[in-house]
Amino acid sequence: MYSLLGTAKLNGVDPEAYLTWVLERIADYPVNKVDALLPWHFAEQQPADARLAA
Repeated sequence: MYSLLGTAKLNGVDPEAYLTWVLERIADYPVNKVDALLPWHFAEQQPADARLAA
């Protein structure tokens, strides 16, 4: 968990927003596409307010 949230921070993503996003989707996500739930994919899909302040 620590690694995942640390990776979110390194990608400029709010860890709480990222974790909420993942938990809302992971139960219905196909196993072969789980890589789409990684932090850098989240960052690409989110508006600027979901990113960490630099």
